[in-house]
Amino acid sequence: MKYTRIILVFVLATAMACNSSTKKKEEEKTIADNNIPKVVTADIEFGIKANIKKKVAEGDGYFNMTAEGKELRLQLVRVHTEYLSNLGPQRHFACVDLADINGDVYDVDFFLEGDPGSMTVTETTLHKINGKPFYAWKQRKDKTWYRMPVQDATSDLLGVIEGEDKFEFQYEVTLPKMEAPAKIWIPVPQSDRFQTVELLKIEAPAEYQILEEKNNGNSIFYMELSPEHSGKKLELVYDVKRQEKKPYEEDSSPAKYLNPSILMPVSDRFRLLADSIIRLKNSESAIMQARALYDYIIDNMKYIKAGKYGTGDAVYACDALTGNCTEFHSLFISLARSAGIPSRFAVGASIPSDRDEGGIDGYHCWAEFYAEGKWWPVDISEANKYTALATYYFGRHPANRIEFSRGRDLVIEPGPHTGPINFLAYPVMEIGKTPAFPETFFSFHRKPEQEVSEKLVTLP
Repeated sequence: MKYTRIILVFVLATAMACNSSTKKKEEEKTIADNNIPKVVTADIEFGIKANIKKKVAEGDGYFNMTAEGKELRLQLVRVHTEYLSNLGPQRHFACVDLADINGDVYDVDFFLEGDPGSMTVTETTLHKINGKPFYAWKQRKDKTWYRMPVQDATSDLLGVIEGEDKFEFQYEVTLPKMEAPAKIWIPVPQSDRFQTVELLKIEAPAEYQILEEKNNGNSIFYMELSPEHSGKKLELVYDVKRQEKKPYEEDSSPAKYLNPSILMPVSDRFRLLADSIIRLKNSESAIMQARALYDYIIDNMKYIKAGKYGTGDAVYACDALTGNCTEFHSLFISLARSAGIPSRFAVGASIPSDRDEGGIDGYHCWAEFYAEGKWWPVDISEANKYTALATYYFGRHPANRIEFSRGRDLVIEPGPHTGPINFLAYPVMEIGKTPAFPETFFSFHRKPEQEVSEKLVTLP
């Protein structure tokens, strides 16, 4: 679809984020003076869902859309609340995931006009299919935005900041309704050679302690809660300085990273598959063998958040060849370990490179493998989305991310009734002995060099 003009009045970078809770005073005055209804992201979410619901009713149960000459029959998967934006009086932006009946997931951008309760869609464009973008957003000097073809986009528009990045990171949890005593476990990012993490702020509704998970060196925030804490918020804010990660040496033995995990088995099935992928490269270096596994996953898996995704089950990933970052990297680790290549898992968040503050679209995970005396970072799901960066992501992790925790099957005391923690990104919570899933939201603020951090908080 062609447009003579694409007007994107994303007034400031904050307008790209769903958690933009404050406006400039002069903007608020303008709204008041003109009697314009104040719009919050919940209004935009309601507006886009109402429009999609109407189209689904008109389309015999599907949101019908034409893209690349195909007639698509789509159903709503989710609204990206972190990108809902008020662009100005009666103008709004929403980004939505819609799944086609054939299993593909489409990321669609919508522009709307109107006031709360009465918004209409004025423009619809297909942004991504199965995580792979057709265009990137680039900001002009006047703060407006325009679309740029992916092939013309620089690496920073595709999610990569090289060298160093500095930002504040907020981890916010809203506790669910509790009718019995509860417990919660949350990752606490640690400083290492690639990231320096300082705690700026902590707001907790109850007493807490920091547990040490010794096998992987993780620190975990732990609280015991009661029904009176229902609906309360927990907030952790960190000051982060992160370095781009490249192949590096480590003194400890990599041998334990050949062992299986509960959802990342080492078995004949994966050994046979790994051998068939590596083939003639068996006599070559472990780096070349790992690259063969890396390329196989890029070429054969689809980034689709549907089905049994997000658990990091390597068997499921091998069967379905779909999933999110956890499936991509779990399959790689099972294949690599089965081929005799030590590999390990880590999880955190990827910080947007094309804006300086706002919401973050959930967690992100990645892997490393050991070869020729070094650990080599890889990010296969990102390489799958941006094939132009496949070479970069084999041996690199960009600076714009934060690592929460490492490893799988985390054992701590006291621990959950359900046993070892699969991996720790979002909170693990139990009400009584029943798993619970509190609402969790990540956001960030990339500070100018002259800004001074707040007084740091010391953990007990």
